[in-house]
Amino acid sequence: MTKLSAVSGNAAALDRLGRPLRDLRISVTDRCNFRCVYCMPKEVFGQGYPFLERKEILSFEEIARLAGVLRGLGVGKVRLTGGEPLVRRNLEQLIAMLSRIPGLDLTLTTNGSLLKRKARALRDAGLQRITVSLDALDDATFKRMNDADFPVAAVLEGIDAAAAAGLPVKVNMVVKRGLNDAAVLPMARHFRASGHILRFIEYMDVGHTNGWRMDDVVTAREIVGTIAAEMPLDPVDPNYQGEVAERWRYRDGSGEIGVIASVTQAFCRDCTRLRLSTEGKLYTCLFATAGHDLRALLRGGATDREIADAVTGIWTKRTDRYSEIRTSQTAKLEKIEMSYIGG
Repeated sequence: MTKLSAVSGNAAALDRLGRPLRDLRISVTDRCNFRCVYCMPKEVFGQGYPFLERKEILSFEEIARLAGVLRGLGVGKVRLTGGEPLVRRNLEQLIAMLSRIPGLDLTLTTNGSLLKRKARALRDAGLQRITVSLDALDDATFKRMNDADFPVAAVLEGIDAAAAAGLPVKVNMVVKRGLNDAAVLPMARHFRASGHILRFIEYMDVGHTNGWRMDDVVTAREIVGTIAAEMPLDPVDPNYQGEVAERWRYRDGSGEIGVIASVTQAFCRDCTRLRLSTEGKLYTCLFATAGHDLRALLRGGATDREIADAVTGIWTKRTDRYSEIRTSQTAKLEKIEMSYIGG
């Protein structure tokens, strides 16, 4: 039976595990100019890969309409992702449209390659915060991770441009054993007193093309221990219920880090997220195997109420808790690729 509770004036549906709908991640493109080994490995997403045609992709108007409908269902935060969202032409127009939805916290995750020239326009359009993916500080390791000939210095310039434009910045580092685990300490030292929060992410089995193995995972415990041995850390309470990153503060007051431990410390019980793919399919989990087609409703003449009812029906049937039940067998499932629905 559908359960509803009032939150900030909106009726928020609860799923079968009692989790409310709060967050929407929108993939605005399935394309990217990097080929990161944990997301879009070049041997799979190389020459001839069948990316979506333009007619298949949701328009900005369609995305904004869906965001408005989901705001009415309790969504308070929208994060734009990809692929690489900044390769979507005129993305600031979408941000301006979304920023007009009252009470919406609007953020974006990017690899930073185009950020230097886009930061001011993004902020002026209404973007409130930004997260930059950066997996190492030295070019050789960075290239091993993203399989693209792009300098770290240009990403750092993008981070500086975002901060100068008034955007609070977080930096995400995916850590894979044997590839960039030696970069953990240099990254921590670099961002320690920068004013930017650095978050370390355990290498996850998203999709089925990245060759994930548990042996490749550097655990959150290992990461925190490595940093704390040189720069003592103290645990910090979460900012809000459902925050995915476990927070740690440098004991000398010079900043904080976060660790996202989806593999070793599952946080499914607090997951409040839906994901919208580039062509309008709704996914209830990052590790989903199938989605729900909202584009057909949008282009078939459905009213906002009909779309809201469809989403409520999807959410109230939700039982996802993949990270809590992960095994060597579930890891082999042909799950949706992270590049397709965002991180």
